[in-house]
Amino acid sequence: MEGITLTLLVVVALAVLFDYINGFHDTANAIATSVATKALRPPYAIAMATAFNFIGAFAGTAVAKTIGAGLVNDATTTQAIVAAALIGAITWNLITWWLGLPSSSSHALIGGLLGATIIGAGFDQLNLQGIFDKVLVPLVSSPIIGFSLAFGLMVALYWVFRRAQRRPLGKAFRRLQVFSAGYMAFAHGSNDAQKTMGIITLALFSAGVIPDNTVPWEVIVISATAISLGTAVGGWRIMHTMGHKVVELEPIHGFAAETTGATVIFGAAQLGMPVSTTHVISSAIMGVGSSKGVRGVRWGVARSILIAWVLTIPMAGLVGAGAWWVLNALGVK
Repeated sequence: MEGITLTLLVVVALAVLFDYINGFHDTANAIATSVATKALRPPYAIAMATAFNFIGAFAGTAVAKTIGAGLVNDATTTQAIVAAALIGAITWNLITWWLGLPSSSSHALIGGLLGATIIGAGFDQLNLQGIFDKVLVPLVSSPIIGFSLAFGLMVALYWVFRRAQRRPLGKAFRRLQVFSAGYMAFAHGSNDAQKTMGIITLALFSAGVIPDNTVPWEVIVISATAISLGTAVGGWRIMHTMGHKVVELEPIHGFAAETTGATVIFGAAQLGMPVSTTHVISSAIMGVGSSKGVRGVRWGVARSILIAWVLTIPMAGLVGAGAWWVLNALGVK
């Protein structure tokens, strides 16, 4: 096909690698709570998350269009900028995975893209309105919404089942968690897989392979497959942090956190907002924990997670900018 070069193939390979890493980095988002409450054994939880992540990737392309054309001027985006953005995102994801911190793969990719664009094409090539509407507003609002809705749902469940015996209640919600975990995995795929679709589509468009930023069906299949394979590996470091270190979870808490998180994430995907699935489910877990009182959340661990959230976009942006400088020096355009 005309326009396909070695550079483009390397960029697409980097995008697939990012998608794969995103999968195992974010496995915890979908199943940490159900594993922590023993609603699902880890092998079954991962198998289910893998399947529903794949299915969720076919739920739309609104987020992919935001990544591909809504944040930067796609007409001035080069292969070097896209490659540098991916290097920035991959590097930050691996660092936070190693540290066991549930940071955002979405914001790592966005940060890498913004940093590479600023140094490679100029600050004026950023779509500031799109960044504000689709990145900054959801960045702030989605964790607040996730926390508040999870807290409210937990209070409502406590009231409805206030006279229920603890053991039968736990057994019932442990079964319900199978469905809420599947819903969470589906929502994760519907939002996160699209980010890779968008960056691959941007690379293909900048290389002149496709006429516009419409996501090709082949890209959807590749992205869905890569994130699902990554999920199948499992992200045990981060899963331990989210499932055990932040809140002491029971099945009713896991159900409330997963249901709330999945609803917020899937809704954002339909609106084309690349929200952080990590931020949303983490804040939902904190919300259900807070329903037990201030001491229901280990705020020291939560503070470490918050620091990682704040650092993700600027740090990935710095790595992306540095990667562009190196690629440019090597003659990659």
